[in-house]
Amino acid sequence: MEQMERLILAVPPGQTTAAGSWGLPLAHLAYRAGSGPHLFRANAPVAPRGGLMVIDDARLTGGGEAEGFCNEVLRECAARRFTGVVCRFRTRPTALMEEITGRLGELCGGRGLGCYVSEPYGICAPKAKVIIPTALSGGSLRGRLEEAAGRFGAKRLALWVDRVAEDFLLPSPSGAGAPLTAEELQKRREGCGANVFFSDELCAHYFTYMAGENGHFVLFDDAGSIRKKLRVAKGLGIDTAFFPYGEMADLLGELVEKGEQV
Repeated sequence: MEQMERLILAVPPGQTTAAGSWGLPLAHLAYRAGSGPHLFRANAPVAPRGGLMVIDDARLTGGGEAEGFCNEVLRECAARRFTGVVCRFRTRPTALMEEITGRLGELCGGRGLGCYVSEPYGICAPKAKVIIPTALSGGSLRGRLEEAAGRFGAKRLALWVDRVAEDFLLPSPSGAGAPLTAEELQKRREGCGANVFFSDELCAHYFTYMAGENGHFVLFDDAGSIRKKLRVAKGLGIDTAFFPYGEMADLLGELVEKGEQV
């Protein structure tokens, strides 16, 4: 497999020690932007230290000032010796959040810190890298990444490699499937005895089955499909990828060697 120059494990509180044993950089899923806006850290026995700070915006409401929030972020980076900030904002962009991401991109760059932002904020934060999720239910991953590279430049892109396991009822006008646990996926594969195929466009495995009169399409990842996603990205000049540790822990033995990507 072609190596990604930077593979980062996104790790929730409580799993830092286990994730750290792989010798890869860590991104700590331990922060959120809350009302004010202010920066909040998750309760954990040990505060994160080193690596990247990941900030979620799921509980952010109302307005406020960007500058004070950005200063809180920078102070926490200094206190915890973080090497950068990941603004993984997934709610609808607002003028305040656009100002925050743009300002953080500038401030981090001026202090030698990395900065990553969700795709909707890529335009307003030109000094930051842009996170592109790999999960798709249609189209092609290569086309998706080529389009993003055309807008932002390949060197500004970083993958967020979600491990897909979804069951789609056919037809699926919304393009949304029901998430499956590893146990549910295995049970369905065994229960229907369907042949499993690989989609070069989606870079994922799939199979179909019938439940009464309803057709189903199941899309899922394994180590092989994830390696394929990374090869496609690397071939386009994308050199950074985030792995959510909680989803990927059981696959890491096939994807990396401790301390060294394979």
